[in-house]
Amino acid sequence: MARTIDEATKRVLVLQGGGALGSYQAGVYEALAEQGVDPQWVAGISIGAINAALICGNAREHRVDRLREFWTLASAGPQWDMGFSAGPARSFTSQINAANTVMFGVSGFFKPRFPPPQFQPQGTPAALSYYDTAPLKSTLERLVDFDRINAKETRLSVGAVNIRTGNFAYFDNHREKIRAEHIMASGALPPGFPPVDIDGHDYWDGGVVSNTPLEYVLDTDEQDPLLVFQVDLFPARGAMPKTLAEAAEREMDIRYSSRTRLGTDQALKAKRTKQLIRDLLDQLPTDLAAGDTVEQLRAVAKEAPLTVVQLIYRRKAYESSAKDYEFSRATMLEHWSSGVTAVRRSMTKRAAIMADAKSDGASTFDVQAHDPEPAT
Repeated sequence: MARTIDEATKRVLVLQGGGALGSYQAGVYEALAEQGVDPQWVAGISIGAINAALICGNAREHRVDRLREFWTLASAGPQWDMGFSAGPARSFTSQINAANTVMFGVSGFFKPRFPPPQFQPQGTPAALSYYDTAPLKSTLERLVDFDRINAKETRLSVGAVNIRTGNFAYFDNHREKIRAEHIMASGALPPGFPPVDIDGHDYWDGGVVSNTPLEYVLDTDEQDPLLVFQVDLFPARGAMPKTLAEAAEREMDIRYSSRTRLGTDQALKAKRTKQLIRDLLDQLPTDLAAGDTVEQLRAVAKEAPLTVVQLIYRRKAYESSAKDYEFSRATMLEHWSSGVTAVRRSMTKRAAIMADAKSDGASTFDVQAHDPEPAT
């Protein structure tokens, strides 16, 4: 049996947005559960919010089954499977399947709006989106036990953007009652999906502002030792593009990953700065170590240790800028398997991660950082 993590350290699972790539997160969770890592807090944005709800809204022994049920449903639509595993043929097949998503939608998730938005009454949600997400509401209410979420067995936080104010908002079961609408608001990416009304306020996908909930987690809990598993769906590293299609994909990866890396780097920099302040204060002579200013500095610099384990999706050679809406069964299973593999590789460093999780300061682990560049 896998060694359990020290109970003094709070385990947090942070799930980024990324559409069809979200099955990678499901694989990550399956492998974490296999390793005996049980998150006490799951924070998500967009597809990460949906996966987070499936995790927090089910008993531990049913979570993987519910994730698999959702992703099996989402990958059940029209698709072209020619049996190619690599090369130009697979890339072509993948693009055809992405086109099927555009035309037919995704089972249990969204469907094309008819009449289209141009013919809908102005000012209505239907006039602001190409797809109807009513199927997602039904799916969430069937697969997620919102009473369990609101019993606060596992903390759940999902991010969205207030359309009128432009402000980021987090819905958190430690502060409010979570419904299917809160999850849908976090994934309401315009102009594909309609805004979601919650208590008289309209919201869009949190990824419009920031695609990772890490900053929220760190700003909300500054007292507990945190072991954060940050699951990113857009890699910062990649090969030089050779075509316009590859350039579009590379631009998307850089755009989304840069926001994530900026947030992570700023958070770690702040924590390391506090560590330097603490080190400096500890070296002060007795006559200088007293006084209100020093005490205020000690209070500002006080914090708990942070360890971030980064699990970053690595692109497949056949993928394009349409990868976030390519919902074919074969691709879903590949993403899921990649998530399982990433965790298993990371857990080869388990002893070092656990030792660091009990120490002061902040650090990150990314066992994939020195992998060869993906083939093109």
